[in-house]
Amino acid sequence: MLNSPPDAIDTSLVRRVLLTKLRHHGDVLLASPAFTVLRHALPGAEIDALVYRETACMLEGHPAIAHLHTIDREWKRSGMWRQARAERALLHALSDRRFDLIVHLTEHPRGAWLARLLRPRYAVARELPAAHWLWRTSFTHYYRLPRARPRHTVECNLDALRRLGLRPTDSDRALVLVPGKGERARAKALITEHRLEPRRFIVLHPGSRWLFKTWTPERYAALIERIVSDGWRLVLTGAPDPRERELVAATLSPLSTRARSALADLSGQLTLRELAALIGEARAFVGVDSAPMHIAAAMQVPVVALFGPSGEVEWGPWRVAHRIVASSAHPCRPCGIDGCGGGKLSECLSTLPAERVYGALCEILGETGSASP
Repeated sequence: MLNSPPDAIDTSLVRRVLLTKLRHHGDVLLASPAFTVLRHALPGAEIDALVYRETACMLEGHPAIAHLHTIDREWKRSGMWRQARAERALLHALSDRRFDLIVHLTEHPRGAWLARLLRPRYAVARELPAAHWLWRTSFTHYYRLPRARPRHTVECNLDALRRLGLRPTDSDRALVLVPGKGERARAKALITEHRLEPRRFIVLHPGSRWLFKTWTPERYAALIERIVSDGWRLVLTGAPDPRERELVAATLSPLSTRARSALADLSGQLTLRELAALIGEARAFVGVDSAPMHIAAAMQVPVVALFGPSGEVEWGPWRVAHRIVASSAHPCRPCGIDGCGGGKLSECLSTLPAERVYGALCEILGETGSASP
């Protein structure tokens, strides 16, 4: 192939691939296009995934994945001997697959050990100039990321494949999330139970795994009042985590009777795959930089995303109609810090006015179809 790297892999020698993504739910979902690219670039190969057990739901049902291997974070808390047995069983399962290629998409040191222990013909990981010798000597290929300017995380993942000489096509770059039959049935049942109509309601997910990336309850409440005043039904979702439940409760507290009657509170009641099925039936999604925001993008539902300390260039809604709402009055953002000064409250986010978010929602609704229910 013209302009291929001189050490591009021989695709005819690759029969099994292991792609690892040892991060959180959203990170794993943003790696889903890499499996599609591998399937098309290596049509005769089987492609496996290795992720943390709690994030496997992001890849279940992916048509390009042959086997889904998982690591349970609880192993380290179950005692030395149980952890050793679990790790040994995982290593045996991976060894039995006889991988020809390992694609390691995080900086987790486990990738270096797997490359050494499984001994694939090829192994690729990110180039880390200051890395330990183990990292610098464990892989056959190292991919580079831009130093001066960021790029979206999906493209960063695909850079690992470009380094091998595998070229992503435009159609291969889409996020892939496939709710199962049970999850879709659960979503439809909830829609019926709460007297909602498909494409006639908006999902608002106020929380995040990291609360310094969330807005304030008062502004969420003001936004809800504006949305329901236009005649929209609204579904409020959130994780069962006590901190998120507290955020939802504080959001609901000041609402008027009219707003409460137009709202279905499903926070803490849905798995992530059920949430995906529900979002797939919605007219739009509003939320912050979080896994549910990426889920909405994967389900091709218009997104309004609020960004504060994290960067929308790297983490924005991928390949979906969207609006980003971010502060222009804080030149320090995106800083990547857990709140201003590490104080857990991000002023660039908490000071965003509800009118801006409402205006962004009206824009995206008008752009993608009817702006009224």
